[in-house]
Amino acid sequence: MTTAGDKLVYGFAEGNRDMRDLLGGKGANLAEMTNLGLPVPPGFTITTEACRAYLRSGRQPAELDAQVSEHLTVLEQAMGKKLGQSDDPLLVSVRSGAKFSMPGMMETVLNIGLNDQSVRGLAAQAANERFAFDSYRRLIQMFGKTVLGIDGEHFEDAIDAAKDAKGTHNDLDLDAEDLRKLVETFKDVVVEQAGRPFPQEPREQMDLAVRAVFDSWNTPRAVVYRRQERIPGDLGTAVSVVAMVFGNLDMQSGTGVAFTRDPASGAQGIYGDYLQNAQGEDVVAGIRNTVPLAELEEIDKSSYDELLQIMKKLEEHYRDLCDIEFTIERGKLWMLQTRVGKRTAGAAFRIATQLVDQGLIDMDEAVSRVTGAQLAQLMFPRFDDKASRTKIAQGMNASPGAAVGRVVFDSETATRWARSGDDVILVRRETNPDDLNGMIAAKGILTSRGGKTSHAAVVARGMGKTCVCGAESVVVDTRNRTLRAKGTELREGDVISIDGTTGEVFAGAVPVVDSPVVRYFEDGAVEESDDLVVAVDRIMRHADGARRMVVRANADTAEDAARARRFGAQGIGLCRTEHMFLGDRRKLVERLILAEDDGTREKQLDELLPLQREDFVGVLEAMDGLPVTIRLLDPPLHEFLPDITELSVRVAVAEAKGEPRENDLRMLQAVHRLHEQNPMLGLRGVRLGVVIPGLFEMQSRAILEAAAARIDAGGVPRVEIMVPLVANVQEFETVKHNIIQVAREVRASTGVHLEFLVGTMIELPRAALTADQIADAAEFFSFGTNDLTQTTWGFSRDDVEAAFFSAYLEQGIFGISPFESLDVEGVGELVAIAVEKGRSRRPGLKLGVCGEHGGDPDSVHFFDRVGLDYVSCSPFRVPVARLEAGRAVPPA
Repeated sequence: MTTAGDKLVYGFAEGNRDMRDLLGGKGANLAEMTNLGLPVPPGFTITTEACRAYLRSGRQPAELDAQVSEHLTVLEQAMGKKLGQSDDPLLVSVRSGAKFSMPGMMETVLNIGLNDQSVRGLAAQAANERFAFDSYRRLIQMFGKTVLGIDGEHFEDAIDAAKDAKGTHNDLDLDAEDLRKLVETFKDVVVEQAGRPFPQEPREQMDLAVRAVFDSWNTPRAVVYRRQERIPGDLGTAVSVVAMVFGNLDMQSGTGVAFTRDPASGAQGIYGDYLQNAQGEDVVAGIRNTVPLAELEEIDKSSYDELLQIMKKLEEHYRDLCDIEFTIERGKLWMLQTRVGKRTAGAAFRIATQLVDQGLIDMDEAVSRVTGAQLAQLMFPRFDDKASRTKIAQGMNASPGAAVGRVVFDSETATRWARSGDDVILVRRETNPDDLNGMIAAKGILTSRGGKTSHAAVVARGMGKTCVCGAESVVVDTRNRTLRAKGTELREGDVISIDGTTGEVFAGAVPVVDSPVVRYFEDGAVEESDDLVVAVDRIMRHADGARRMVVRANADTAEDAARARRFGAQGIGLCRTEHMFLGDRRKLVERLILAEDDGTREKQLDELLPLQREDFVGVLEAMDGLPVTIRLLDPPLHEFLPDITELSVRVAVAEAKGEPRENDLRMLQAVHRLHEQNPMLGLRGVRLGVVIPGLFEMQSRAILEAAAARIDAGGVPRVEIMVPLVANVQEFETVKHNIIQVAREVRASTGVHLEFLVGTMIELPRAALTADQIADAAEFFSFGTNDLTQTTWGFSRDDVEAAFFSAYLEQGIFGISPFESLDVEGVGELVAIAVEKGRSRRPGLKLGVCGEHGGDPDSVHFFDRVGLDYVSCSPFRVPVARLEAGRAVPPA
């Protein structure tokens, strides 16, 4: 026997559900069900470590073959038969199973052990020749596609030809002789396409299948799926080898998928699909339409009752929604897999609170069971019930939401059109794993076949995509690029609307309205009849009570500030003053920039002062009693001037006509004077305050006079003035000195005692590395993670996202854009350094973040770990940040 140190294969009785890192989710859960005494076919699991070793070297570990042989012998002894023996053969499945569920992304091969001799032994043992040859053709088909890399269309074409010759569209109408001939055709396909015969040696079949499963970890679709779901690429997959049980033996046999609750809504009940005389891939692929699981009671009541008992046991054991795969072989129920089931966003919130009410989990765990990304999905719009619409089909409500887009019929077109800016709906008979790129690109997915457990449904729910499955009345013609339903024909490019909540399909665009969850955040009203809003309210209240960090909003207007406050913001973390210089005020700014002497400059500043003051009064009123961080002007001044090309053309045309415009000429000279090769690193931020006399002083005066006005009106303004793009303490001290002087003048002129803070943004690596020095003068730090990411990586965001980010993402250099989720190893390390250095000099230093990372779920957890006091994000993302800040706190 092998020692623990080099053990690469585990029997099911040797593992448990806590060994997912080593045995993968499937292997760990098969072991857990075995230990619970459930009817699981015997087998063993090859570990993820064996896979990683194989992927590193291109060869399986030297000790693996002997360990597999050892466990195969134990399996053969348990079953009383040998793999592929000619009479009554042992057959096995070889199944992938990574730590994290990747439905349909990796490979599985069934019926291994069948060959030209053992197929007849299986037929004799089962007294069913049709079943035996059906199993054999399935093996050759799956082995050819998975192991030998043969295009599946070759096998599908052969099946279609056999059905055409029989005059049928149903696989079940093919008899034993038809299937025997199909086996011979499939073997010819293997020779023609792979250049070798189908292997007749059972052990060779199994070993090649194991390696193919290892290789499937790095297939393009698996890589894309991991990137989409943020699954690390170095985990590898385990491989489970399981004794076959047969759902395709006869009409007293079948296969199905069950959920202990509805994965679409969270409702309790009997949910799932069942298919008589079939193997598992038939259900998932959606090739034949299933019947609802409840109908199993009529077909096989004994197995149905046993299944319900097992479902209850598993849900109570896992304390969560369970996704179960099972097979019935001539009235005997077998459990093939269980896992914590993927669910829609609405189901996640409902199920979490239901489990609390059942006493299975507490509210701390309920909060951990939902995510900010799911909450964001619930805030998406839905179709307007009052709008007119033309319904053309009804399918299954596989994954909720409202999606409108142009019809496309293949993954490549969906991806290409989406890149061009089109919203698309991917329409297929049924999806398969190769459609993943198109599913990611599409706004929604519509299939004419399959149920709630089909590939399309499972993957769409995992991605939060709207999906309608099994719309049987929809005729999808991929060759002519049309779909027909209820007498309506739509061509590729026509617009349809799909409702994943109801399963309805509409021709044309249906208007959308705000979701009830958004209305709840807007007005705080909870209708007891709306179980989703009730669940969201319970989760949010507990998260708010548990979180340590405050959540603020980025808001530049009184209207945005008011909405943010309704959404639960506890202040403003970023009020950008440059947005107040646009529109009608742009001319004033232009004249300020063109000013050639102090008097003219001061005149323009005096005109801007009351306008700025009025802006700040509105924002402070909307956030009365809560902190408001106002950033002084940050962007380079040329952004407020006309485009240099457009202005040059205008001046040249005027001169050619002999009608020179003095103002345009002066403006062009100013634009040339202010032009910078890299304005992101040029005259902006604190440098403007140092170089342009009176600019920051005018803004500070407007802020402080607005605060004084609010105090006179009985308000409680809490002003924080923020200096942007500081690189060293001397810059900051220069500007702060001027702000303090302005404050003295405002106090003297208004007679109002003003309390305020002056701090800075940390958005340059040098500022982070010298944060201790800056903290001597600054009363708060706010991390501007957008610019800090740019300056740490050496990126200009506006340029690089279009230039090469897509290539970096496709090639796996980035798992996700560093502007979307914080680069913890690089930018995050600078944040951590600045926190430590800043608080070493000023222990009570207030720390926050105001880049859009403040609303990113993963980034929020990092900010909590390093000790920030608050995050700030756009108003719409405030609820997401509130929830994630609550989830970031470990349970008591």
